[in-house]
Amino acid sequence: MPENRARHGGRTIRLTVVIVPATSAKPAKDPVVFMEGGPGGDAIGAIPFLIDSQVNRDRDLIVMTQRGGLHSQPNLACPEIDRFYAGAVGRRYDAPSTGRLLVRATKQCRDRLTAAGVELSAYNTTENAADFADLRRALGIRQWNVYGYSYGTDLALTYLRRQPAGIRSMAIDSVAPPQIVSLPWTWDSAAEGIDAIFRACAAQPRCKSRYPDVRRTLTEQVRRLEAHPLTVMAQPPGGGSPVKVVLDGGALVNLLVADGGALPAVDVPAALDELAHGNPQRFARARAAGATPAVGEFAYGLTNSVACSEWVPEFSQRDVLQAGRRNFPGWPDTVLAQAPQLPFQYEVCRVWSVPDRTAVQRVTTVSKVPALVVSGTFDAKTGASWGAYAARTLSRSTVVRIPGVGHWVVPQSSCAQRVLASFLAHPSTPDTGCVAGLAPKPFTITP
Repeated sequence: MPENRARHGGRTIRLTVVIVPATSAKPAKDPVVFMEGGPGGDAIGAIPFLIDSQVNRDRDLIVMTQRGGLHSQPNLACPEIDRFYAGAVGRRYDAPSTGRLLVRATKQCRDRLTAAGVELSAYNTTENAADFADLRRALGIRQWNVYGYSYGTDLALTYLRRQPAGIRSMAIDSVAPPQIVSLPWTWDSAAEGIDAIFRACAAQPRCKSRYPDVRRTLTEQVRRLEAHPLTVMAQPPGGGSPVKVVLDGGALVNLLVADGGALPAVDVPAALDELAHGNPQRFARARAAGATPAVGEFAYGLTNSVACSEWVPEFSQRDVLQAGRRNFPGWPDTVLAQAPQLPFQYEVCRVWSVPDRTAVQRVTTVSKVPALVVSGTFDAKTGASWGAYAARTLSRSTVVRIPGVGHWVVPQSSCAQRVLASFLAHPSTPDTGCVAGLAPKPFTITP
């Protein structure tokens, strides 16, 4: 692929493509192409989850590394940032000194990549979408179906808007609408997902009786830990020697938003109650998971090139703080000043230094292409309401909310898998009947 399509005759990049055959003896002719999240996630690493979810049951599955991702050339991994995050579990999450270390690691990565000739501004959603359009033509595919999750929905909606030819249907899972994605928006999603967990607890009699005011407990613990952080030793969930972990208010909140499996949503009320009574181990173990990152697997260079050109501009740090105050009144400003999952991003973007692309990227997708919009009610990264919001301008869309599931719904829900299969077979009339009987799993109740 061209690195920069506006620069004719310029440098080219290489992207890995994997085609996973359909398991059906008579597969449909229109394959499914997958768009990974992140930005910066490992698309090839997602293949086992896609196979387990039977995405390739009736159709071939096509997976391509996004530009800058693992298995692409160049790879915009930042081992410098991986090493920062490994050490950050033993530091205050939102302390200025932590931010300075992150900025230093980011600058080191940027300097290394640019010295190697990488044009960082070319790693954006517009070029990413054009890569997929070129792939369809290169493979000689007349029509295909698009499935993306998280940032992959931002990319998929951009692709549908800019390169609609050949798209038979589009399924988007855990939706980040391109016209909305920004740092203040992260607080809206965090509040929606966390509130859904608390409301689900209140709807289960045992959980409500054992944890009658979990929302107040969270506020109390965020305020307490931000004023007086805890330092404890904790063993990472994957095993190994215990590591030093610091729990402040920002770390606590981001563990709730991260939804990475180290702290399942069904354990959150119990974990908060234990924390309030002097036992921080559930949260400490979840924080310790960050001490052993897979160095080089996640492309932070792609993350920053997209975030700094498409998500950060047009909103200020003050806007982030105000969004945090609106969603979580009474929480400390030091916590609310940092966007969940993207701490110190304004300082990071000053050193990453890529041009503002919001005018071409922050645009609503309007389409008649059949669309399936899937969200999990416990998703605190991309709140479930944003799926319905994106669907307003997708005139042939079906919106599905799966109760009690967090980020990236399909691999977690057999019902969502059945709905996706039905949608691919009949995009205009998918069978969503299994959704009506769903409810969140019972919450963990401690003595």
